[in-house]
Amino acid sequence: MTQGMRKGLTSYGDPDFSLFLRKAFIKAMGLSDDALSRPIVGIANTFSDYNACHGNVPKLVEAIKRGVMLSGALPMEFPTISIHESFAHPTSMFLRNLMAMDTEEMVRAQPMDAVVLIGGCDKTIPAQMMAAASADVPTVIVPVGPMLVGHYKGEQLGACTDCRRLWGEHRGGRIDEQQIEFINERLAPTPGTCMVMGTASTMACMVEAMGLALPRSATIPATHADRLRSAEASGMFAAAMAKNGGPKPSALMTEAAFRNALIVMQAIGGSTNGLIHLTAAAGRLGLKIDLDVFDQLGRDVPVLVDLKPSGDHYMEHFHWAGGVPRLMRELQNLLDLNTPTVTGGTLRDYMATAEDVPGQTVIRPRTSPIKAMGSMAVLQGNLAPRGAIIKQSAASPALMRHTGRAVVFESVEDLTERIDHPELDVTADDVLVLRNAGPRGAPGMPEAGYLPIPRKLATQGVKDMVRISDARMSGTAFGTIVLHISPESAAGGPLGLVQNGDRIALDVIGRRIDLLVDDAELARRREAAGAAPPAAAAPVPDRGYAALFHRSVLQADEGCDFDFLVPGRGPRE
Repeated sequence: MTQGMRKGLTSYGDPDFSLFLRKAFIKAMGLSDDALSRPIVGIANTFSDYNACHGNVPKLVEAIKRGVMLSGALPMEFPTISIHESFAHPTSMFLRNLMAMDTEEMVRAQPMDAVVLIGGCDKTIPAQMMAAASADVPTVIVPVGPMLVGHYKGEQLGACTDCRRLWGEHRGGRIDEQQIEFINERLAPTPGTCMVMGTASTMACMVEAMGLALPRSATIPATHADRLRSAEASGMFAAAMAKNGGPKPSALMTEAAFRNALIVMQAIGGSTNGLIHLTAAAGRLGLKIDLDVFDQLGRDVPVLVDLKPSGDHYMEHFHWAGGVPRLMRELQNLLDLNTPTVTGGTLRDYMATAEDVPGQTVIRPRTSPIKAMGSMAVLQGNLAPRGAIIKQSAASPALMRHTGRAVVFESVEDLTERIDHPELDVTADDVLVLRNAGPRGAPGMPEAGYLPIPRKLATQGVKDMVRISDARMSGTAFGTIVLHISPESAAGGPLGLVQNGDRIALDVIGRRIDLLVDDAELARRREAAGAAPPAAAAPVPDRGYAALFHRSVLQADEGCDFDFLVPGRGPRE
């Protein structure tokens, strides 16, 4: 097995010269022949001044390097794209596949026998999972960890569930300008990812549940010394993997491991985005996430973790209650605990590390769950031929069965312009509909699915309505919101046929989302619309990454990956 500096030599027609030249340039960095003889562990540095979630990455890199060197291997740090949710235009999802490609190609191109991928903010760990699956070099993922809670007038605050809740109060006139500015300074008090069960926390829990990251690494606060010790240990395990040649991601990211992840996602009240990301990562290995199976898990697996937005607490409380290993004990008869992990053992070994915390109530027993059913449900119906998702654990029970009049917004821009207009014809019983906000239509499937309550209703005290779209929603958000309608309206999906005043029926119990218009009328509307994409969809780009994205992105039920990156998938029709 070729290792170290001899791996993946640049082609000059003379392998000996290639190695000679490589050593000359690496020696320019002061490395000795002894160092150059060691197995190499690459470390993907995702620090960026635009990414506050990754503010602790330099210290994590230092700790990982220490662990690698203590184990007799050579650490080699390299940069990749870094994506922060709030600083990515038009949306972080638009850039996830680009980061996945960047990470995969850098792992392939540079000599490394194992790699440590440091991820956190929403789309970084998903991109790294996708890259790891495709590159198939032994990989350890190190989550950056959640930030600590903030405080305001005796209340604990967390980005970004409380961002949305308190902003809603501000829109409704119940919090003034001075208060909201003061709250703004308290919502994100430290580096790290959102401290609620948003997408970042969900995906950190997923990689731990799949054995791609060390036990408890998903929940350790970003600022704590344990986070650095976990990073050091990750470097040590990466060095062992570099020497042994495995296990590789393909040996860890199995059908059983993905099923374990889906079970944990339902039990933690995980983000709806997590389903898209797991689907994309599985697709890289030729595996398919079956929505019917996922929905059944949602019926069988209750929400056991009392975290916002489904519950009351925050990630640091989950950590001190025992984290993912402790949760596994409550789920052990549902999980395959024999799946392998980066430590060389099994998930059963992870579970054995769980701490017993007397009196803790954050991780509930299955006899006393937070919610009787899991985080998410899959809906079918004439509005969603290939499925849609609702985060039932964060929805209003009174709206789980609801029929209302459609109030249609043609695009995110249309929503922005009209949602607060005093003349908007809307009542609390209506169903807000947003279309042309999917992967191709927006583009990039923004987190616009959390349609704001129209100001005229918010000022009356309305806090939830049924909202449906082909967009996504932040994992930190809450409400009775139907998402990921597939196919999207810009790809000819039936959401594009809805008209103002149509009746829409939501039945979460029956797993249905239906437009109450007869088939003949829908056929007439479809014929009238023709084959052209709707005018409100984003213009078709003619160059660069945007053109590649539009031409190649798949729908939500296929993970929104690029068709040419999925083995055997082929170009989209």
